[in-house]
Amino acid sequence: MTAITAVDAWEVLDSRGDPTVRVRVDAGDASGQFTVPAGASTGAHEAVERRDGGDRYGGRGVREACAAVRDELAPVVVGRDVTDQVGIDEALVERDGTENLSALGANAVLGVSGAVAHAAADATDRPLYDVLASDSGPGAMPMPMVNILSGGLHAAADLPIQDFLAVPVGADAYPEALEAAWEVRRAAGRRIGSGEHPPPVADEGGFIPPVADADAAFDLLVDAIRDAGYAPGEDVSIAVDVAATHFYDADRDRYELAGDVLDRAAMIDRVVDWVDAYPVRSVEDPLAEDDWRGWERLADRVGDRVQLLGDDLLATNAERLGRAVDAGAANAALIKPNQAGTVTRTRRVLERAQAAGWAPVVSARSGETCDATIADLAVGLDAGQIKIGSLARSERLAKYNRLLGIDRAYDSGFAGRDALAPR
Repeated sequence: MTAITAVDAWEVLDSRGDPTVRVRVDAGDASGQFTVPAGASTGAHEAVERRDGGDRYGGRGVREACAAVRDELAPVVVGRDVTDQVGIDEALVERDGTENLSALGANAVLGVSGAVAHAAADATDRPLYDVLASDSGPGAMPMPMVNILSGGLHAAADLPIQDFLAVPVGADAYPEALEAAWEVRRAAGRRIGSGEHPPPVADEGGFIPPVADADAAFDLLVDAIRDAGYAPGEDVSIAVDVAATHFYDADRDRYELAGDVLDRAAMIDRVVDWVDAYPVRSVEDPLAEDDWRGWERLADRVGDRVQLLGDDLLATNAERLGRAVDAGAANAALIKPNQAGTVTRTRRVLERAQAAGWAPVVSARSGETCDATIADLAVGLDAGQIKIGSLARSERLAKYNRLLGIDRAYDSGFAGRDALAPR
Protein backbone atom coordinates (compact mmCIF):
# COMPACT_ATOMS: atom_id res chain seq x y z
CA MET A 1 0.00 0.00 0.00
CA THR A 2 1.19 3.49 -0.88
CA ALA A 3 -0.71 5.92 1.30
CA ILE A 4 -1.65 9.44 0.31
CA THR A 5 0.31 11.84 2.52
CA ALA A 6 -0.73 15.31 1.37
CA VAL A 7 -3.21 17.18 -0.84
CA ASP A 8 -2.94 20.77 -1.99
CA ALA A 9 -4.90 22.99 -4.39
CA TRP A 10 -4.41 26.42 -5.88
CA GLU A 11 -5.89 28.72 -8.48
CA VAL A 12 -4.42 28.83 -12.00
CA LEU A 13 -5.71 30.19 -15.32
CA ASP A 14 -7.25 28.22 -18.16
CA SER A 15 -7.08 28.82 -21.92
CA ARG A 16 -9.63 31.63 -21.73
CA GLY A 17 -7.69 33.31 -18.94
CA ASP A 18 -10.32 32.34 -16.38
CA PRO A 19 -9.41 30.83 -13.00
CA THR A 20 -9.54 27.09 -12.52
CA VAL A 21 -8.44 24.53 -9.92
CA ARG A 22 -5.12 22.70 -9.90
CA VAL A 23 -4.61 19.90 -7.37
CA ARG A 24 -1.49 18.04 -6.28
CA VAL A 25 -1.62 14.73 -4.41
CA ASP A 26 1.48 13.30 -2.71
CA ALA A 27 1.84 9.66 -1.79
CA GLY A 28 5.24 9.22 -0.18
CA ASP A 29 7.83 9.89 -2.87
CA ALA A 30 5.17 9.78 -5.60
CA SER A 31 2.99 12.67 -6.66
CA GLY A 32 0.34 13.57 -9.21
CA GLN A 33 -1.16 16.79 -10.48
CA PHE A 34 -4.38 17.52 -12.34
CA THR A 35 -5.91 20.76 -13.65
CA VAL A 36 -9.67 21.01 -14.09
CA PRO A 37 -11.12 22.33 -17.40
CA ALA A 38 -14.32 24.37 -17.81
CA GLY A 39 -16.96 24.63 -20.51
CA ALA A 40 -18.64 27.63 -22.10
CA SER A 41 -21.55 25.70 -23.59
CA THR A 42 -22.41 23.90 -20.36
CA GLY A 43 -25.50 21.71 -20.12
CA ALA A 44 -28.06 21.96 -17.35
CA HIS A 45 -27.41 18.39 -16.23
CA GLU A 46 -23.65 18.57 -15.69
CA ALA A 47 -21.95 18.31 -12.33
CA VAL A 48 -21.77 21.83 -10.90
CA GLU A 49 -18.48 23.69 -10.62
CA ARG A 50 -17.96 26.12 -7.77
CA ARG A 51 -17.17 29.80 -8.40
CA ASP A 52 -16.54 32.48 -5.77
CA GLY A 53 -18.78 35.25 -7.07
CA GLY A 54 -18.06 38.84 -6.06
CA ASP A 55 -15.84 41.26 -7.94
CA ARG A 56 -12.65 39.25 -8.24
CA TYR A 57 -12.13 37.84 -11.76
CA GLY A 58 -15.67 38.92 -12.55
CA GLY A 59 -16.98 36.45 -10.00
CA ARG A 60 -15.19 33.49 -11.61
CA GLY A 61 -12.53 32.95 -8.98
CA VAL A 62 -12.11 29.46 -7.50
CA ARG A 63 -10.46 30.15 -4.17
CA GLU A 64 -13.43 28.61 -2.34
CA ALA A 65 -13.14 25.42 -4.42
CA CYS A 66 -9.42 25.26 -3.64
CA ALA A 67 -10.15 25.76 0.05
CA ALA A 68 -12.71 22.94 -0.14
CA VAL A 69 -9.97 20.66 -1.48
CA ARG A 70 -7.60 21.52 1.35
CA ASP A 71 -10.09 21.70 4.21
CA GLU A 72 -12.87 19.27 3.30
CA LEU A 73 -11.54 16.72 0.81
CA ALA A 74 -7.91 16.28 1.88
CA PRO A 75 -8.87 14.75 5.25
CA VAL A 76 -11.05 12.24 3.37
CA VAL A 77 -8.21 10.89 1.23
CA VAL A 78 -5.03 11.29 3.30
CA GLY A 79 -3.98 7.87 4.56
CA ARG A 80 -5.84 5.98 1.80
CA ASP A 81 -4.11 3.74 -0.71
CA VAL A 82 -3.42 5.95 -3.73
CA THR A 83 -4.24 3.09 -6.11
CA ASP A 84 -7.79 2.72 -4.74
CA GLN A 85 -9.35 5.07 -7.28
CA VAL A 86 -12.87 3.72 -6.88
CA GLY A 87 -12.86 3.85 -3.09
CA ILE A 88 -11.36 7.33 -3.03
CA ASP A 89 -13.83 8.68 -5.58
CA GLU A 90 -16.77 7.24 -3.70
CA ALA A 91 -15.49 8.84 -0.49
CA LEU A 92 -15.15 12.21 -2.25
CA VAL A 93 -18.72 12.07 -3.53
CA GLU A 94 -19.99 11.02 -0.11
CA ARG A 95 -18.19 13.94 1.53
CA ASP A 96 -19.80 16.39 -0.90
CA GLY A 97 -23.18 14.86 -0.17
CA THR A 98 -24.97 15.93 -3.36
CA GLU A 99 -25.54 14.07 -6.61
CA ASN A 100 -24.29 16.97 -8.76
CA LEU A 101 -21.39 17.81 -6.42
CA SER A 102 -22.72 21.32 -5.90
CA ALA A 103 -21.87 21.51 -2.18
CA LEU A 104 -18.09 21.52 -2.48
CA GLY A 105 -17.94 21.89 -6.25
CA ALA A 106 -17.31 19.43 -9.04
CA ASN A 107 -14.11 21.31 -9.86
CA ALA A 108 -12.84 20.58 -6.35
CA VAL A 109 -13.88 16.92 -6.39
CA LEU A 110 -12.59 16.20 -9.89
CA GLY A 111 -9.33 17.99 -9.11
CA VAL A 112 -8.60 15.53 -6.32
CA SER A 113 -9.85 12.52 -8.30
CA GLY A 114 -7.67 13.34 -11.30
CA ALA A 115 -4.58 14.06 -9.22
CA VAL A 116 -5.01 10.72 -7.43
CA ALA A 117 -4.92 8.91 -10.79
CA HIS A 118 -1.68 10.66 -11.72
CA ALA A 119 -0.15 9.94 -8.32
CA ALA A 120 -1.09 6.26 -8.69
CA ALA A 121 0.71 6.17 -12.04
CA ASP A 122 3.81 7.66 -10.44
CA ALA A 123 3.64 5.37 -7.42
CA THR A 124 3.39 2.23 -9.58
CA ASP A 125 5.83 3.49 -12.24
CA ARG A 126 3.27 2.95 -15.01
CA PRO A 127 1.93 5.24 -17.72
CA LEU A 128 -1.41 6.81 -16.88
CA TYR A 129 -3.21 5.08 -19.76
CA ASP A 130 -2.17 1.74 -18.28
CA VAL A 131 -3.37 2.71 -14.80
CA LEU A 132 -6.73 3.79 -16.24
CA ALA A 133 -7.13 0.67 -18.41
CA SER A 134 -9.53 -2.16 -17.72
CA ASP A 135 -8.33 -5.69 -16.97
CA SER A 136 -7.95 -6.34 -20.71
CA GLY A 137 -5.38 -3.57 -20.98
CA PRO A 138 -5.28 -0.30 -22.93
CA GLY A 139 -7.05 0.07 -26.25
CA ALA A 140 -6.27 1.50 -29.66
CA MET A 141 -5.24 5.02 -30.59
CA PRO A 142 -8.43 7.06 -31.00
CA MET A 143 -9.74 8.65 -34.18
CA PRO A 144 -9.29 12.41 -33.81
CA MET A 145 -12.28 14.65 -34.51
CA VAL A 146 -10.55 17.96 -35.34
CA ASN A 147 -12.22 21.36 -35.11
CA ILE A 148 -11.81 23.40 -38.32
CA LEU A 149 -14.57 26.06 -38.16
CA SER A 150 -16.21 27.50 -35.05
CA GLY A 151 -19.30 29.54 -34.23
CA GLY A 152 -21.91 29.57 -31.49
CA LEU A 153 -20.74 30.18 -27.92
CA HIS A 154 -17.14 29.34 -28.87
CA ALA A 155 -16.69 32.33 -31.19
CA ALA A 156 -17.60 35.96 -31.66
CA ALA A 157 -19.30 35.10 -34.94
CA ASP A 158 -22.64 35.26 -36.70
CA LEU A 159 -22.60 31.51 -37.28
CA PRO A 160 -24.89 29.89 -34.68
CA ILE A 161 -23.68 26.31 -35.22
CA GLN A 162 -20.88 25.66 -32.75
CA ASP A 163 -18.29 23.52 -34.55
CA PHE A 164 -17.52 21.98 -37.93
CA LEU A 165 -14.88 19.28 -37.66
CA ALA A 166 -12.76 17.08 -39.91
CA VAL A 167 -12.74 13.33 -39.29
CA PRO A 168 -9.90 11.63 -41.23
CA VAL A 169 -11.79 8.36 -41.84
CA GLY A 170 -9.38 7.23 -44.56
CA ALA A 171 -6.32 7.23 -42.29
CA ASP A 172 -4.67 3.99 -41.22
CA ALA A 173 -2.75 5.37 -38.24
CA TYR A 174 -3.08 8.19 -35.72
CA PRO A 175 -0.14 10.28 -37.06
CA GLU A 176 -1.55 9.97 -40.58
CA ALA A 177 -4.96 11.13 -39.36
CA LEU A 178 -3.41 14.12 -37.63
CA GLU A 179 -1.54 15.11 -40.79
CA ALA A 180 -4.69 14.89 -42.90
CA ALA A 181 -6.56 17.13 -40.47
CA TRP A 182 -3.64 19.59 -40.54
CA GLU A 183 -3.82 19.75 -44.33
CA VAL A 184 -7.55 20.40 -44.25
CA ARG A 185 -7.16 23.10 -41.61
CA ARG A 186 -4.44 24.83 -43.61
CA ALA A 187 -6.61 24.73 -46.73
CA ALA A 188 -9.57 26.19 -44.82
CA GLY A 189 -7.37 28.95 -43.45
CA ARG A 190 -6.25 29.89 -46.95
CA ARG A 191 -9.83 30.13 -48.12
CA ILE A 192 -10.83 32.35 -45.19
CA GLY A 193 -7.65 34.37 -44.62
CA SER A 194 -6.44 37.46 -46.41
CA GLY A 195 -2.97 37.16 -47.90
CA GLU A 196 -0.42 36.18 -45.28
CA HIS A 197 -2.71 36.99 -42.37
CA PRO A 198 -4.39 33.94 -40.82
CA PRO A 199 -8.07 34.21 -39.90
CA PRO A 200 -9.07 34.68 -36.25
CA VAL A 201 -9.62 31.61 -34.11
CA ALA A 202 -12.23 30.72 -31.51
CA ASP A 203 -11.93 29.17 -28.04
CA GLU A 204 -10.92 25.75 -29.34
CA GLY A 205 -8.63 27.02 -32.11
CA GLY A 206 -11.09 26.60 -34.97
CA PHE A 207 -11.22 29.37 -37.54
CA ILE A 208 -14.08 31.86 -37.30
CA PRO A 209 -15.56 31.83 -40.81
CA PRO A 210 -17.09 34.94 -42.39
CA VAL A 211 -20.45 33.21 -42.84
CA ALA A 212 -23.69 33.08 -40.86
CA ASP A 213 -25.31 30.17 -42.68
CA ALA A 214 -24.61 26.52 -41.85
CA ASP A 215 -24.73 25.46 -45.50
CA ALA A 216 -22.07 28.02 -46.38
CA ALA A 217 -19.86 26.63 -43.60
CA PHE A 218 -20.40 23.07 -44.85
CA ASP A 219 -19.53 24.18 -48.39
CA LEU A 220 -16.37 25.89 -47.15
CA LEU A 221 -15.22 22.78 -45.31
CA VAL A 222 -15.97 20.48 -48.25
CA ASP A 223 -13.95 22.80 -50.50
CA ALA A 224 -11.08 22.77 -47.99
CA ILE A 225 -11.08 18.96 -47.94
CA ARG A 226 -10.81 18.94 -51.73
CA ASP A 227 -8.16 21.68 -51.70
CA ALA A 228 -6.09 19.50 -49.37
CA GLY A 229 -6.21 16.67 -51.91
CA TYR A 230 -8.70 14.46 -50.12
CA ALA A 231 -12.03 13.00 -51.21
CA PRO A 232 -14.88 14.29 -49.02
CA GLY A 233 -16.57 11.41 -47.26
CA GLU A 234 -14.04 8.84 -48.41
CA ASP A 235 -10.81 10.24 -46.99
CA VAL A 236 -12.12 12.95 -44.68
CA SER A 237 -15.67 13.23 -43.40
CA ILE A 238 -17.38 16.01 -41.50
CA ALA A 239 -18.62 16.11 -37.92
CA VAL A 240 -20.83 18.93 -36.73
CA ASP A 241 -21.58 20.08 -33.19
CA VAL A 242 -24.91 21.87 -33.51
CA ALA A 243 -25.20 22.75 -29.78
CA ALA A 244 -28.91 23.31 -30.39
CA THR A 245 -29.79 23.97 -26.76
CA HIS A 246 -28.21 27.38 -27.08
CA PHE A 247 -30.54 28.60 -29.80
CA TYR A 248 -33.63 26.84 -28.47
CA ASP A 249 -36.36 29.07 -27.02
CA ALA A 250 -38.02 26.96 -24.34
CA ASP A 251 -40.87 29.43 -23.83
CA ARG A 252 -41.89 29.20 -27.48
CA ASP A 253 -40.70 25.61 -27.98
CA ARG A 254 -38.86 26.78 -31.09
CA TYR A 255 -35.35 26.77 -32.50
CA GLU A 256 -34.12 30.17 -33.68
CA LEU A 257 -31.45 29.38 -36.24
CA ALA A 258 -29.85 32.13 -38.37
CA GLY A 259 -33.07 34.10 -38.74
CA ASP A 260 -35.29 31.05 -39.13
CA VAL A 261 -37.79 30.03 -36.46
CA LEU A 262 -38.14 26.24 -36.55
CA ASP A 263 -40.41 23.90 -34.65
CA ARG A 264 -39.18 20.44 -33.71
CA ALA A 265 -40.17 18.83 -37.01
CA ALA A 266 -38.53 21.58 -39.05
CA MET A 267 -35.32 21.37 -37.01
CA ILE A 268 -35.20 17.62 -37.56
CA ASP A 269 -35.74 18.17 -41.28
CA ARG A 270 -32.91 20.69 -41.32
CA VAL A 271 -30.48 18.20 -39.77
CA VAL A 272 -31.59 15.46 -42.17
CA ASP A 273 -31.03 17.86 -45.06
CA TRP A 274 -27.43 18.40 -43.92
CA VAL A 275 -26.85 14.65 -43.68
CA ASP A 276 -28.30 14.16 -47.17
CA ALA A 277 -26.37 17.02 -48.78
CA TYR A 278 -22.91 16.79 -47.20
CA PRO A 279 -20.41 14.08 -46.18
CA VAL A 280 -21.53 14.32 -42.55
CA ARG A 281 -20.48 11.35 -40.43
CA SER A 282 -21.28 12.63 -36.92
CA VAL A 283 -23.92 15.02 -35.58
CA GLU A 284 -23.63 16.25 -32.00
CA ASP A 285 -26.46 17.86 -30.01
CA PRO A 286 -28.74 18.48 -33.01
CA LEU A 287 -31.67 19.13 -30.65
CA ALA A 288 -32.10 20.64 -27.20
CA GLU A 289 -30.88 18.81 -24.13
CA ASP A 290 -34.38 17.85 -22.91
CA ASP A 291 -36.09 17.39 -26.28
CA TRP A 292 -36.26 13.62 -25.83
CA ARG A 293 -39.08 13.19 -28.33
CA GLY A 294 -37.11 15.05 -30.98
CA TRP A 295 -33.96 13.00 -30.38
CA GLU A 296 -35.92 9.77 -30.74
CA ARG A 297 -37.52 10.92 -33.99
CA LEU A 298 -34.21 12.04 -35.44
CA ALA A 299 -32.59 8.75 -34.43
CA ASP A 300 -35.33 6.89 -36.31
CA ARG A 301 -34.49 8.87 -39.46
CA VAL A 302 -30.67 8.98 -39.46
CA GLY A 303 -29.44 6.78 -36.62
CA ASP A 304 -28.54 3.98 -39.01
CA ARG A 305 -26.53 6.36 -41.23
CA VAL A 306 -24.58 8.72 -38.98
CA GLN A 307 -23.17 8.97 -35.51
CA LEU A 308 -25.80 10.73 -33.40
CA LEU A 309 -23.76 12.08 -30.50
CA GLY A 310 -25.19 13.24 -27.20
CA ASP A 311 -23.36 15.86 -25.14
CA ASP A 312 -25.81 18.22 -23.42
CA LEU A 313 -28.41 15.46 -23.71
CA LEU A 314 -26.31 13.03 -21.67
CA ALA A 315 -23.89 15.24 -19.70
CA THR A 316 -21.68 12.19 -18.94
CA ASN A 317 -24.43 11.13 -16.55
CA ALA A 318 -25.18 7.44 -16.05
CA GLU A 319 -28.91 7.93 -15.45
CA ARG A 320 -29.42 10.07 -18.55
CA LEU A 321 -27.33 7.69 -20.64
CA GLY A 322 -29.48 4.78 -19.47
CA ARG A 323 -32.65 6.62 -20.46
CA ALA A 324 -31.22 7.46 -23.88
CA VAL A 325 -30.11 3.87 -24.49
CA ASP A 326 -33.55 2.53 -23.54
CA ALA A 327 -35.25 5.06 -25.81
CA GLY A 328 -32.84 4.62 -28.72
CA ALA A 329 -32.40 8.41 -28.69
CA ALA A 330 -28.81 8.39 -30.01
CA ASN A 331 -25.96 5.97 -30.70
CA ALA A 332 -22.89 7.75 -29.29
CA ALA A 333 -21.94 9.51 -26.06
CA LEU A 334 -19.59 12.41 -25.52
CA ILE A 335 -17.46 11.78 -22.44
CA LYS A 336 -16.26 14.78 -20.41
CA PRO A 337 -14.74 14.10 -16.98
CA ASN A 338 -15.77 17.46 -15.54
CA GLN A 339 -19.41 16.75 -16.41
CA ALA A 340 -19.22 13.56 -14.36
CA GLY A 341 -17.09 14.89 -11.51
CA THR A 342 -14.76 11.95 -10.83
CA VAL A 343 -12.57 9.56 -12.78
CA THR A 344 -14.71 6.63 -11.64
CA ARG A 345 -18.00 8.19 -12.72
CA THR A 346 -16.43 9.04 -16.08
CA ARG A 347 -15.24 5.47 -16.54
CA ARG A 348 -18.63 4.00 -15.64
CA VAL A 349 -20.50 6.14 -18.16
CA LEU A 350 -17.99 5.33 -20.90
CA GLU A 351 -18.13 1.62 -20.18
CA ARG A 352 -21.94 1.72 -20.03
CA ALA A 353 -21.98 3.27 -23.48
CA GLN A 354 -19.63 0.58 -24.79
CA ALA A 355 -21.76 -2.17 -23.24
CA ALA A 356 -24.80 -0.79 -25.07
CA GLY A 357 -22.96 -0.87 -28.39
CA TRP A 358 -22.70 2.93 -28.45
CA ALA A 359 -19.58 4.80 -29.53
CA PRO A 360 -17.91 6.87 -26.79
CA VAL A 361 -16.06 10.06 -27.72
CA VAL A 362 -13.70 11.44 -25.06
CA SER A 363 -13.80 15.23 -25.21
CA ALA A 364 -11.98 18.33 -24.04
CA ARG A 365 -13.75 21.52 -22.98
CA SER A 366 -13.63 24.99 -24.49
CA GLY A 367 -11.84 26.28 -21.39
CA GLU A 368 -8.84 23.95 -21.30
CA THR A 369 -5.34 23.71 -19.87
CA CYS A 370 -2.18 21.92 -20.91
CA ASP A 371 -3.25 18.94 -18.80
CA ALA A 372 -3.34 15.96 -21.18
CA THR A 373 -5.18 13.44 -19.00
CA ILE A 374 -7.98 12.86 -21.50
CA ALA A 375 -5.47 11.53 -24.05
CA ASP A 376 -4.53 8.75 -21.63
CA LEU A 377 -8.18 8.22 -20.74
CA ALA A 378 -9.16 7.71 -24.39
CA VAL A 379 -6.43 5.10 -24.93
CA GLY A 380 -6.72 3.44 -21.55
CA LEU A 381 -10.46 2.87 -21.86
CA ASP A 382 -10.39 2.15 -25.59
CA ALA A 383 -12.83 4.94 -26.39
CA GLY A 384 -11.97 4.86 -30.08
CA GLN A 385 -12.56 8.59 -30.67
CA ILE A 386 -11.34 11.85 -29.18
CA LYS A 387 -12.46 15.44 -29.64
CA ILE A 388 -9.82 17.91 -28.48
CA GLY A 389 -10.30 21.02 -30.59
CA SER A 390 -8.23 22.36 -33.46
CA LEU A 391 -4.55 21.94 -34.28
CA ALA A 392 -3.73 25.26 -32.65
CA ARG A 393 -3.17 26.65 -29.13
CA SER A 394 -0.95 24.92 -26.63
CA GLU A 395 -3.78 23.54 -24.50
CA ARG A 396 -5.02 21.58 -27.55
CA LEU A 397 -1.61 20.58 -28.89
CA ALA A 398 -0.53 19.22 -25.51
CA LYS A 399 -3.16 16.51 -25.85
CA TYR A 400 -2.51 15.75 -29.53
CA ASN A 401 1.20 15.54 -28.74
CA ARG A 402 0.58 13.28 -25.76
CA LEU A 403 -1.23 10.92 -28.11
CA LEU A 404 1.75 11.01 -30.48
CA GLY A 405 3.94 10.02 -27.53
CA ILE A 406 1.63 7.19 -26.55
CA ASP A 407 1.52 6.00 -30.16
CA ARG A 408 5.33 5.96 -30.19
CA ALA A 409 5.63 4.07 -26.91
CA TYR A 410 2.70 1.69 -27.15
CA ASP A 411 1.98 -0.38 -30.23
CA SER A 412 -1.78 -0.35 -29.90
CA GLY A 413 -3.03 0.06 -33.46
CA PHE A 414 -5.55 2.67 -34.60
CA ALA A 415 -9.30 2.60 -34.04
CA GLY A 416 -9.97 4.12 -37.47
CA ARG A 417 -13.32 4.70 -39.10
CA ASP A 418 -14.87 1.64 -37.44
CA ALA A 419 -14.84 3.46 -34.12
CA LEU A 420 -17.67 5.71 -35.25
CA ALA A 421 -21.32 4.81 -34.79
CA PRO A 422 -23.47 3.28 -36.11
CA ARG A 423 -21.77 -0.04 -35.67
